[in-house]
Amino acid sequence: MISVEEARAAVLALASPLAVEYVPLRHAAGRVLAQDVVATRTQPPFAASSMDGYALRRDEVEPDALFKVIGEAAAGHRFDGIVKAGQAVRIFTGAPVPEGADFVVIQEDVTRRGDLITLGHNIGDKDNIRPAGGDFKLGQTVSAPQLLRPADIALLAAMNIASVPVTRKPVVAILATGDELVQPGETPQADQIVASNSFGLAAMLDDLGAETRVLPIARDTAGSLKQAFTLAQGADMIVTIGGASVGDHDLVAPVAAELGMEQSFYKVAMRPGKPLMAGRLGKMAMIGLPGNPVSAMVCGAVFVVPLLRKMLGLEADITPLMSGPLAVDMPANGPRAHYMRARLIDGKLYPDTRQDSSLLSVLAVADVLLVRPVNDPARTAGEMVSYTPL
Repeated sequence: MISVEEARAAVLALASPLAVEYVPLRHAAGRVLAQDVVATRTQPPFAASSMDGYALRRDEVEPDALFKVIGEAAAGHRFDGIVKAGQAVRIFTGAPVPEGADFVVIQEDVTRRGDLITLGHNIGDKDNIRPAGGDFKLGQTVSAPQLLRPADIALLAAMNIASVPVTRKPVVAILATGDELVQPGETPQADQIVASNSFGLAAMLDDLGAETRVLPIARDTAGSLKQAFTLAQGADMIVTIGGASVGDHDLVAPVAAELGMEQSFYKVAMRPGKPLMAGRLGKMAMIGLPGNPVSAMVCGAVFVVPLLRKMLGLEADITPLMSGPLAVDMPANGPRAHYMRARLIDGKLYPDTRQDSSLLSVLAVADVLLVRPVNDPARTAGEMVSYTPL
C-alpha cells in the first residue's frame, strides 16, 4: 500500500490541462477561463450621472442659487451643448454629464418653476458623478485560470467580450461493474441492489465542469468489461466502480491490463477506499474506485476531483485541510488514514458513530470529512483535528 499523498501525486501525474476552445459568452458560465482576456472598452466610457437631478458647475453651488435649464440629458441621449455660468441641464441616472458641468444636484434638493431652478440649503459635497473608467479601463485584464461565475460573465459582457477562451470540458466515462447492480427505476431481484455510485459521482463531476458519460453497467465477465471499455473510447478519463479488489469476480484490473493499462499503483493506506488503483489506458487516465458507495464517493472527492481540476487548468486542491475542535473523545487510529463522515455544529466536529463504507445515509447528512492521519493517537474533546468540507 502507498500513502494518500503518494497516491494523489501519482493520480495528478496522469494528465495535463486540456486544450483551449472558444465559446459564446452566453455559454461560458461555469467554464474555466483558459487565457487572459482584455477589456476592449472603458466602463463607463464617459462621466455619467449617478442620480436624477440637474447638471451644473460646482463653483456655482450655493443655497438659493438660481439657474436656467437649457436642455435635458438621459441615458443614451446626451446633451450636446456646453453648460455655462448660470445654466443647468436636467439629467437622469446613467446619462453623460454635459461639457462644462462637473456637479449634479439631486432633484430633491431643487425647486423648479418653468425653466428656472433654485437650489436648496442641504446639498452637500458629493458630486453624484461616476467618472469615466471608474469601473474598468480599455486594456484591463481578467486573468486566467479562473472558474467563471455569473458576476464574471457580466464583467466580460461589459468589456465587450463576445467569445471566451475556456478549457475544453474533460470527458469522463463512469463505469459501474457488478452482477448485483441494476439501474435506478429498474426492479432489483432478491440478491441485487440499485447502482448509486455512478450517479453520485456524475453529479460531483458535472458540478466541477466535466462532461460525464454514465456507461451501461458491466457484468462480472471479461467480455462485458471489454465491451464497456470500448464504449469509453474518446474519453479523457475513465472511472470504474467496483471490481478493483482481488476476489474471483474482481476482473477490472486483469481486463484493463490485457487492454494495455499502465498501472501507477494499487491499494492506498486509507479508509474508506483501500482497494483503489490508477493508471493510463491508452490516452485515458484511469481510476478504479472501490464498489462500496461511501468509499467511491470519498475517493472521488480525494482523487478524482483533483485530477479533474488539473485537467481544467485549476489548482488541484479545491478543499484544503482546515482545523477545528473535536466535540467528543475518539480512540486511536490505525495504520490507514481515516476519512470520517462528520458534522460541523457550532464550530465543533461531531464524527458519526457509524462509519461503515456502505452507509450513504450517513454521508448524505455529513458536511465534512474528519481526516485522521495514520496511527493518530487517541483524541479528547476539545483537541484540534483536521477536516475538509464536503
